[in-house]
Amino acid sequence: MRHQKLIFTTLFLCYLIALFYVTLFAWNYGASLGPAGPGGRNYNLIPFRSIYRIAVFSPQLADPIRILLGNVVLFMPLGFLLPAIWSKARRFGVMIGIGFSISLFIEVSQFLFTQRVANVDDLILNTLGASIGLFIFSIVRWVKRRTVYIHT
Repeated sequence: MRHQKLIFTTLFLCYLIALFYVTLFAWNYGASLGPAGPGGRNYNLIPFRSIYRIAVFSPQLADPIRILLGNVVLFMPLGFLLPAIWSKARRFGVMIGIGFSISLFIEVSQFLFTQRVANVDDLILNTLGASIGLFIFSIVRWVKRRTVYIHT
């Protein structure tokens, strides 16, 4: 059991490093429209505004899927890995708070320190992703508890 927790802790730390690298250090050409856009600090504080604009005005169908679904998928490992190493994170309200807080930290950091867009819709999608990760963790845990292992 300790071995399993060490593995999940290592995976979680690797995930956090990758998360902060992707959101704060790697250039995302979708942000501020890349070199063709206005650049500089940009933000959106109106909920669902950019989700609507991306869904309706994207020139290719793959863009909304990549951008919107990407924000959800990016936080799913948080909702799966953290409850595996910290039992308090198995509570829905705790995971919502943690997912929201980490996403808020990233969005504020993007506004203050990078040339990317700080977006309230990212908070919504990232928090949803953490919730989905917790839901998947809960299903896996439920199945694992009900699985009968036969030793031969």
